[in-house]
Amino acid sequence: MDFKTDKPIFRQIVDLCYARILSGEWLPGQKIPSVREVAVELSVNTRTVLSAFDLLQASEIIAPKRGMGFYLADDAVERVRSELKKEFFDSTLIETFCRMEQLGITMEEVVQCYTAWSVSSPSSALIEKILINK
Repeated sequence: MDFKTDKPIFRQIVDLCYARILSGEWLPGQKIPSVREVAVELSVNTRTVLSAFDLLQASEIIAPKRGMGFYLADDAVERVRSELKKEFFDSTLIETFCRMEQLGITMEEVVQCYTAWSVSSPSSALIEKILINK
């Protein structure tokens, strides 16, 4: 967790959970670590983790099973992708287009860069790092 950023800690925890889901570390239908386990791992208050889990539960990405903890929804990967795509198109892409215009970057340059990148696409560890630090 980056305690120096403006991004709330609970939101950073949500992003970490998203990264673990997309990387396959947490599998659909599988029990995930408890609120207390995540709090200890990240050295944060359990209420902060609970806030993150509340958001994941409201998005139907996780669900509680009485007396057993939280489990990933069977369609958790699709739900996370949907959430992140919405965020990307609503925020990140708009900011990117504005920055491209400021710098005079053409769509052809972006396509060329993307093509080169896709040949050597990043590992899941890098994706997790990008998601956590955004």
